[in-house]
Amino acid sequence: MLAPPQRVTTAQVFAIAGPAMVTNLTTPLIGIISTIAIGRLGDATLLGGVAIASVIFDCLFWLFAFLRMGTLAFTAQALGAGETQELRALLIRGLVIAALIGTTLIVLQIPLAAVLLQAMGGSEGVTRAAKTYFVIRIWSAPLALANYVVLGWLIGQARAKLALSVQIAINLINVAATMLLVSVLNAGIAGAAIAAVVAEAAGLVLGLLIARRLTYGQPPVPRAALLDRAKLLRMLAVNRDIMIRTAALIAAFLFFTAQGARSGDVTLAANAVLNNFLLVTAFFLDGLANAAEQLCGRTYGARDQSGFASAVRLVLFWGFGFALAVAATYALFGTNLIDIMTASEAVRRGAREVLWFVVLAPLLAVFAFAYDGIYIGATWARDMRNLMVLSLVIFLAAWLALRPFGNTGLWGAMLALYAARGGLQALRYPALLKASFKK
Repeated sequence: MLAPPQRVTTAQVFAIAGPAMVTNLTTPLIGIISTIAIGRLGDATLLGGVAIASVIFDCLFWLFAFLRMGTLAFTAQALGAGETQELRALLIRGLVIAALIGTTLIVLQIPLAAVLLQAMGGSEGVTRAAKTYFVIRIWSAPLALANYVVLGWLIGQARAKLALSVQIAINLINVAATMLLVSVLNAGIAGAAIAAVVAEAAGLVLGLLIARRLTYGQPPVPRAALLDRAKLLRMLAVNRDIMIRTAALIAAFLFFTAQGARSGDVTLAANAVLNNFLLVTAFFLDGLANAAEQLCGRTYGARDQSGFASAVRLVLFWGFGFALAVAATYALFGTNLIDIMTASEAVRRGAREVLWFVVLAPLLAVFAFAYDGIYIGATWARDMRNLMVLSLVIFLAAWLALRPFGNTGLWGAMLALYAARGGLQALRYPALLKASFKK
């Protein structure tokens, strides 16, 4: 039975976006505390090792972010359609898939470590330290991926505050365990890796306890419903498409980083400073994308076209408002922020030369983030996949055309990527809306 049409409000948007933004802002604490704890040991190779290994796990786990996004979208749609039994089935299916993927990563850890660490190109000492971290933290894979599922399941039901509590618990436990193991017990880089495993395990236990409480008293999911062939195939197809889309996005950002590195240490450092600006932008816009995923998913599941269109308008409106505020902040205080983040005059000059690209980035990125959330909520994953691959091609073509301009051209290509992602999805949106809600 479909839920009756409901008006989507700004309060509903921020009930989801607000906790998601706070979660995003607290997450970097893990990397910061790990860096401080390892950095205080005074060994540059250990610091380089944890930095390289952390990047590897960020990209590796991000590749499987479909477990959060897909679970969120299907859960929101089931909520909108009033399918209570399907809500529980989605959680179980997601946890099973997370366990299978995570176990596979553990089994393949030796070849994975060899390939990924070689690709990072660190020195012998740094690579050795990174491998120590890798072979321990890889055991968190099933736990971290299962947490993706639980978080997506909670946000899909508009229980963003509960999702926030789980994520903050993971972050705080990680910070405390890292300080204890590294700074107090002198466990070194292995201690930082163990802390990550402990935090993910604790977060999963908390998440499952919350899920159990939310489903208390409800009958078990029948085996036939859990193994429904049509629903399983649809979930796998959507997850596959989101994974390909994410891989294309990761490829673009890795290419951007690699090209910066090839331009010299100063350019690499300048881009690293400015990437922090993009990260802050993403914190806010990704929170609104979470709101789009849930609200668009729920109204899509309820076959409520008016509510769906209202959710789209609100997310775009508030997203652009945040983008304007962030862009204005960078325009007014960008040079000061650069000076705070680096003491090198050469790096400061390099960052200032391309600062205006960072000022413009939020105004283009808002559409990329918002439409990603909209497409995920409506499970238009195939179109999102195809448009992201096309955007990657546009990005590479723009880089080739602008290559003679050095780092300025590279940042121009990055803006082209943002514009392509949001613009192509905006152009495709009317046709998908019409096809999805046709009578």
